[in-house]
Amino acid sequence: MTMDPTTRTEIEAAAFRRLVRHLNADRLDVQNIDLMTLAGFCRNCLGDWYREAAAERGIALDKDAAREAIYGEPFSEWKAKHQKPATPEQLAAFEAAQKTHG
Repeated sequence: MTMDPTTRTEIEAAAFRRLVRHLNADRLDVQNIDLMTLAGFCRNCLGDWYREAAAERGIALDKDAAREAIYGEPFSEWKAKHQKPATPEQLAAFEAAQKTHG
């Protein structure tokens, strides 16, 4: 299928927004450590990638502003509402996964 670059960018942006909405509205039960363990990325990584993409375009965002763009609120507020302390099992799985995700 052939698609013009603008349409492709619009579709990619829509898919990205849906992923962010899914992670922050539909799957609040999934902790960042679990995402990191299973997928090698988490909501914070999305914030980092967002900040890097902005920097590539000459837009300076700090880590907090980029995370707020992903979380839809300051990270500290989101964390207080939704992030639970990691269990010993989660930490062990994360450490094991780091060897494969490198």
